[in-house]
Amino acid sequence: MKLFTVEEANDLLPRMRLKLGMIKELYTTIDGYRESAKAAAAASEFGGGMVGGGEYVDSLYNVGKLTTEIIRAGVQLKDHQTGLIDFPSMRGGRVVLLCWKLGEGDSIEWWHESEAGFAGRQPL
Repeated sequence: MKLFTVEEANDLLPRMRLKLGMIKELYTTIDGYRESAKAAAAASEFGGGMVGGGEYVDSLYNVGKLTTEIIRAGVQLKDHQTGLIDFPSMRGGRVVLLCWKLGEGDSIEWWHESEAGFAGRQPL
């Protein structure tokens, strides 16, 4: 597990913000096709398909690709829709999580214990 200082995490935020924004947009596309995809899956034994199937599949692929890039950077993606991410960090001799989500400022201002989750956030 990669451990981040607050400065290292803040340096990554612009890239993470861009990736999270792209994921959020892709989920809007995916959600628009969800009912058609369910119908196509149900009809698949009859050779069914769906209008926009290519875009739907591309969107799913790109969400997976972006998610993998975030995880490979050592960042924990907690919620695709809100853009909630955590950066493992050391604080007081133990591993905690620096917490940030889309719409918050340009720097990380919150942390929480690993077990506490978002509800246990505390200011840095």
